[in-house]
Amino acid sequence: MEARLIKFLQEELAISDSAIATVKRHQEFSATLLPMLLWQYGLVTLEELDRIFDWLETA
Repeated sequence: MEARLIKFLQEELAISDSAIATVKRHQEFSATLLPMLLWQYGLVTLEELDRIFDWLETA
């Protein structure tokens, strides 16, 4: 699931490898927290966060 989510983030939202790597270094990282951590770090907007959650519901 994590790999599919990362692929979605990179291809659909153009989130960079470095942004994802930054979030993955967070001590509380888990695939389920990834969207919220991206938002907390300011790497996605609320609109993009909604898109991520929509994608997760259908994945």
